[in-house]
Amino acid sequence: MAQHRRQRLWFRPGHRKKPQPSPPAAGPGAFRTAATLTLAGAASAAALGGTAAAEPEPTLAEIEQRVDTLHREAEEATEEYNAAAEAVRRAEERLDRLRDRAARSTEDLNAARDALGSRAGAQYRAGGLPPSLRLALSSEPDEFLDRVARIDRAGDRQARAVRDIEGRLRDIQRLRTEASEQADALADARRRADDQRETVETKLAEAEDLLATRTAEERERLLGEETAPGGERAGRAAPRAADLAAAPSDRAATAVAFAYAQLGKPYGWGASGPDAFDCSGLTQAAWRAAGVSLPRTSYRQVGAGTRVSPDELAPGDLVFYYSGISHVGMYVGGGQIIHASRPGTPVRLAPVDSMPIAAATRPA
Repeated sequence: MAQHRRQRLWFRPGHRKKPQPSPPAAGPGAFRTAATLTLAGAASAAALGGTAAAEPEPTLAEIEQRVDTLHREAEEATEEYNAAAEAVRRAEERLDRLRDRAARSTEDLNAARDALGSRAGAQYRAGGLPPSLRLALSSEPDEFLDRVARIDRAGDRQARAVRDIEGRLRDIQRLRTEASEQADALADARRRADDQRETVETKLAEAEDLLATRTAEERERLLGEETAPGGERAGRAAPRAADLAAAPSDRAATAVAFAYAQLGKPYGWGASGPDAFDCSGLTQAAWRAAGVSLPRTSYRQVGAGTRVSPDELAPGDLVFYYSGISHVGMYVGGGQIIHASRPGTPVRLAPVDSMPIAAATRPA
């Protein structure tokens, strides 16, 4: 993991300075008065030991708010990383295809060159005498004329072969140019992915530093599970038959069953299973198990299905949160979603309205 500078997280306005006494009037004893004030100030500073300048510790509520903000910012960067990583994968695949085509075209070109070279050599060996002399020496003029016609036809074929080679050369040059451009695109995608990776790791490290200042009990509270409707704590559960039956399709029921099977698995930024998930990685994997291909990021998944209103949610629907569509969970019925929420917290159930809803879709 890249090393990051630790930044000061909390700021408090400085204390207002007390009015300073007017300088002593010049005259006898003025220098003694100034010296006395200076020594008194030094003694006070030594006695306090600098404690007065220390900033107060942030409250638990302030830390909770800051940790939540950092985790949300990290999740936004995670989705950007996922998009960049997907661009890297597509660029790599296209570059591989271009290189394969260039290699095959080069092999075909070499074969065509070899064939043309063989024909040219044979013609050179057979062309030692000019046609007029060979005609004069030939005892069978008709046979000679037939040979001349064949040579002319061979010449036409040779011209076509040369044009074919020229075309192959142009194709190979075009493929190499495309491959070079794709290599540049791949390098750009990798740089974007690295930048987003550094952003995520910086945000998460900052959140970890804050959490490390608290007791184990306080950390558990800060990363605690949401409360389900009715007040009970949400956690592991089996899918209810009624919720599966309420799914709008067999595929949706399969996706819901898959999501339930992932409860308790850890959050992993940039992960899409099978051992860990981030938010969009979980929904993508669940619908992939049902035979439906979804994009990798939450802000692209929101455009991959039919929009539904929050009061029309059915099991299997995807619910998107925050104005930037930076988080997604799967509605599973009973007013709950299953989602991979943030680092330190496993895949879990949560109330559907535990975060600000931005949109909802039905993939199939």
